[in-house]
Parts: sequence; C-alpha cells; structure tokens
Amino acid sequence: MREITAEIQSWPIAGTFTISRGAKTEARVVVASVSDHGQTGYGECVPYARYGENEKDVMAAIKAQQPALADGMNREDLQRVMPRGAARNALDCALWDLETKLTGRPAWERAGLAAPRALTTAYTLSLAAPEEMHEAAKAEAHRPILKLKLGQGGDEDVARVEAVRAGAPNAALIVDANEGWKPEDVLPLAHEFARLGVSLIEQPVPAREDEVLRGIESPVPLCADESAHGLEGMRRLVGLYDFINVKLDKTGGLTEALSVIRCAKLRKLRVMVGCMVSTSLAMAPAMLAAQQADYVDLDGPLLLAQDREPSLRYEGSLVYPPESKLWG
Repeated sequence: MREITAEIQSWPIAGTFTISRGAKTEARVVVASVSDHGQTGYGECVPYARYGENEKDVMAAIKAQQPALADGMNREDLQRVMPRGAARNALDCALWDLETKLTGRPAWERAGLAAPRALTTAYTLSLAAPEEMHEAAKAEAHRPILKLKLGQGGDEDVARVEAVRAGAPNAALIVDANEGWKPEDVLPLAHEFARLGVSLIEQPVPAREDEVLRGIESPVPLCADESAHGLEGMRRLVGLYDFINVKLDKTGGLTEALSVIRCAKLRKLRVMVGCMVSTSLAMAPAMLAAQQADYVDLDGPLLLAQDREPSLRYEGSLVYPPESKLWG
C-alpha cells in the first residue's frame, strides 16, 4: 500500500533574500514522500503566502491524499482531485520520482522528452540600495545572466539597474518588480531599461491590474509571473505579456508544468522556468521543464548557505541535470 509522509524543513539563506514584498533569511520547504513496494519518491515545495498558502495547510493537504493514493490514485487523478499549488507540486513530483524507481525508466523518458542537458541559469541579486547592488553585481559579473529584484519603481529602481549595469557590463539583465510598480510607470521605466540593455521585465504591476498592459508597445519584453499559474487563464495572457514564468509550485507540479509550456508555445508566448528559494530537490524536476525554456532561473540552491545532499551540480551558472540518487 502506498504511504505518504510530509515534513517541514528549514534551509538557511546565505545572507538575506529581499524582494519588494519583504525579506527572509531561511527557505522553509515542505518535503513529501510516497512509498510503495520498498521504494520511495520525493518532492519538495515552498508554501507561498502571496497565494494564501502556509506550511500547516500544505502539510494537511498532502496527508489528506493518503486514502486516495492507497486506492491507486495516479498523477493524472491527482490533477483532478487537488487544486494546483505547492501541496500538489510536492505530491506530483514525489509520484514522478516513485514511478522512475519502480519502473527503472528515468522521468525524462517517461515524459516523452529528450535526454536533459546542462543549462545556463540566471543568478538573482536581492533588492538593496543601488550601491549595494553595484557591489553584488561586481562580485557576480562573471555570470552570463543576472536577475535583479527591484522595488516600487521610479528613480530608485533606475539607479539600481544603472548600478548593476556598471558592475556587470557584459551580463544579460532580467529585472523583476514582483508586482511593485504603478501602471503609469511601466512604459517610462521600460524605455530607461532598454537604454541600459535590460533583456526582460518580470511582473511589473499587480496581477489584478495587469489588463493595463494590453496592447502597450514596451521596448523590453514583459514576463508574467504572479499573473500566470496553470492552464486556466493562458488565453488572457496573450496581448499582455511576451513571456510567462513557469514555476512548479504555481502549476502544482511537473505534470501540469509540461502542459503549460506546450500551451504557451502554441499561443506564441515564450517561456522562463523559475523557482522559489529552495533546495536541489525542488530544482530537479524543474530541470526537465526548463529544457524547453527560453530563460532558466533555477538558482535557488545557489542562494542557500548549504544545499541538501545529494544535490544538483552547479559549475558557475551552468546547472546539470539531476542524477537518479537525487530525483527522477
């Protein structure tokens, strides 16, 4: 009989991770495991208060699926009985991992994908004063892609991007406002950032206000994050954004993430695959989705003081596919 366990884990962040909504010094994750016939599959998620999630509720939602899993519920059933979100992500990824162990076939093969390859990930710089972000950029100037967390828009954000560009003149830059800007700031800031060679602007305005983006001609492509979750609502994003940021915690696992990417490409939306600050166990399934992405933002373990073992292999900004002892 299949059995579920779930536990909360805390992983210290190297320093402080700051975005426009606040700061944290640890990554709090929930790890689900599903055991069957002497094998155990694992999946990791990050409950996110922005979406009304907390660790207690996520743990309860995972454990509540014990009777259904014992009765033979599979990943396809899981999509119907659980809403998308962190809890379903942990269970979905645990089931993928369990399937690979029971069948001896890697997850990429079961998903009908080509064998995964190493990818270049963006590296995130936390929101800080311009001079601090300049120093952080200098320290990471060797990385090909830097992602900057920005604030509430205006001159201060322009100063931050100018400081980072001066510190890392050759890096591609992605800026992430995390819904922090006013609608009227989008085009003026986009023109400033085009001047500074920014490649992508992520979620400039609150998701509930993003209809103001429809039809505007931004000189820098716009990417939906908080506005883009799963398959529902994908059609509405066309004409608002050029990219969507696919995160497994939002789609509720790898199963729907792969469907979202296929749907995005059919709708001519380009794809970033991103993450929350979490360990290699959360990044491993996302690496399969990221094989089809235009931008990869799977630097979560690089922001931690210590990753779990076994872990993904990072060489600078190059991240390698997971080995089976980690996941999949």
